Amino acid sequence: MSLSKEEFCAKVGCQVRKLRLEKQLSIEELALDAGMEYTQLSRIELGRINTSIYQIYKISKSLDVTIPQIFYDIQK
Repeated sequence: MSLSKEEFCAKVGCQVRKLRLEKQLSIEELALDAGMEYTQLSRIELGRINTSIYQIYKISKSLDVTIPQIFYDIQK
């Protein structure tokens, strides 16, 4: 079974939040380092927007993780 767009965005957002908290970063700190507004990052973490792969790339660089780590366990 495939995920809906909303389910996929929510799962990606949860993973971003999990990784951010593991790094003990506030949403503001991560957003600043990734070069985006913290409100945009908040919407990504909440699964409210379907962000671009470039934004995921910037988030992964700021978290010092690989892009696949952000998509880890999405299908479960």
